Amino acid sequence: MVHGTGRRIRKATSAEGAGESGLAKLIELHALNSFGDMLITIALASTIFFSVPTGEARGRVALYLLITMAPFALLAPVIGPLLDRLPHGRRAAMATSMLARAVLAWTMAGTVVGGGIALYPEALGVLVASKAYGVVRSVVVPRLLPSRLSLVKANSRVTLAGLLATFVAAPIGAGLHLIGPGWPLRGAFLVFVIGTLMAFHLPHKVDSAKGEQRAVLHADDQHEHLLHHHQQQPQKAQPPKATLRTVGPSVILALRGVAGLRGLVGFLVMFLAFLLREDPIGGLDPTVALGLVAVAAGTGNALGSVFGSLLRTRGSEATVTAMLMLAAAATAAAALWYGVVTVVVVAACSGLAASLGKLALDALIQRDVPEAVRTSAFARSETLLQLCWVAGGALGITLPLEGALGLSVAAGVMGLLLLWTLRALFRIGLRGRPATAKVA
Repeated sequence: MVHGTGRRIRKATSAEGAGESGLAKLIELHALNSFGDMLITIALASTIFFSVPTGEARGRVALYLLITMAPFALLAPVIGPLLDRLPHGRRAAMATSMLARAVLAWTMAGTVVGGGIALYPEALGVLVASKAYGVVRSVVVPRLLPSRLSLVKANSRVTLAGLLATFVAAPIGAGLHLIGPGWPLRGAFLVFVIGTLMAFHLPHKVDSAKGEQRAVLHADDQHEHLLHHHQQQPQKAQPPKATLRTVGPSVILALRGVAGLRGLVGFLVMFLAFLLREDPIGGLDPTVALGLVAVAAGTGNALGSVFGSLLRTRGSEATVTAMLMLAAAATAAAALWYGVVTVVVVAACSGLAASLGKLALDALIQRDVPEAVRTSAFARSETLLQLCWVAGGALGITLPLEGALGLSVAAGVMGLLLLWTLRALFRIGLRGRPATAKVA
């Protein structure tokens, strides 16, 4: 049965040329990465959140955010530029992120029981390594893209594999936790060791940087006359040292919208986790209420990945705008009619909107950003999105635990972002303008 299941999984990941291009190996590696991250999440949640009263748990999570997220906010912007300087070591970078989490998971298994202060810097290391892997993965996908797949469909397949692995890891992690608080972390250690070895089995072209340059996430067309001046220079002339490359207004529109959606997800994770534990909706048990919301969010995320395979590069700006409308409407409805149904709906809609919006952003980067700077643009956009999740989570932990109030704040922020996006959409048009790399 195990052998047959393995063959079916390999057949699914290798479809449409993914096996020949090497994308199948990346899909399997990402599934393993998501499996290990879920085991660590279960171990930390059981120590920081579930094992203590709500008031104390809120203080612990606030401390977790302060000790881990604040340094991460400083370190995350460095990941993209650092990757630009190490274009030939991407397999090694992915393996290093896996190995670092393996070592930290083993170390945390001994400190997670007491929940002491030593746990927090270790969690910071896991967080940074995980996000570094995410940035490298976004950069690697274009290098392994089969000719029969679009970039957005390839990213959709990778993301869906990670989500399925997360669903499988959740009950396994819960079972390991019943044995002891440190056992999910020991399981994560084993998973990441295997991932370290798998990273070096990716194709060698992952480490190729032929034709790549660095990108700056900027939409203005200023200094365009310098591009014309540079094109007039003799063929042998050296290019100027200072550079400015634009990813175009459509990418900036989508990046702004997806950043807001990612921030909404971070907000809902933190806010609803404490709110439903303190004041469960509909008289439900807190664990049942949290489970319903988690399943709804995961289902929405998975549906976004499935729908992403149908997404085309044309109209991606409209897709991001539509996802903002969906998220804003669902959040406003939950604020006005706070209850079991609306909270579950807003969790599902936020997961769907963030997932599909990210895939639309990927499509726009593929369409508008020249190949020479595309991988760098992926690295910087992923870093920005992670920081927005942090900002949303920080807002969720600081607001009072009142459902209507918190969701009203979220709805107001999403409404303003939607108006900003609509204004930009009408200015550039539904199909946007393909951008070219600008050099100054």
